Amino acid sequence: MTNIRIGFGIDVHRLADGLTLMVGGKEIPSTFGAVGHSDADVLLHAICDALLGALNLRDIGFHFSDTDPKYKGIDSKILLKNVYSLIKEKGYKLVNLDSTVILEKPKLNPHILEIQAIIAEILESETDVISIKATTHEKVDSFGESLAIKAYCVCLLDNI
Repeated sequence: MTNIRIGFGIDVHRLADGLTLMVGGKEIPSTFGAVGHSDADVLLHAICDALLGALNLRDIGFHFSDTDPKYKGIDSKILLKNVYSLIKEKGYKLVNLDSTVILEKPKLNPHILEIQAIIAEILESETDVISIKATTHEKVDSFGESLAIKAYCVCLLDNI
């Protein structure tokens, strides 16, 4: 009998001039970046929450508090590696994930293949099970006005 689990994650960060924009473990050329305690990688944070949620392991803030100085500026790829270690310890592996990043500019589509490869390596998966989509918010609200970035992720896990 298989024991599959579905998880859902969402993350939002404000955008500000002069910061680095990290999405999916890749630096995206931009004059602005996301504000956060870590490197503020909205996609990796949403993936972490989806993975954790699938196994009822709380959320990324529970495991990596934004008040803990040891996580200040941390590379979110490290957080994702640590989360995936928890998933494997519980006897699960990733079947697939599907994600969407909402960002008015810059365009993420030229970077998606590289982002897929980064995430697939961390999650010990093939790139064809890592779906990354990008969309704008049609200039509506804080996302459309380039004041914020958001990511959604759903994942499917199965017993190893």
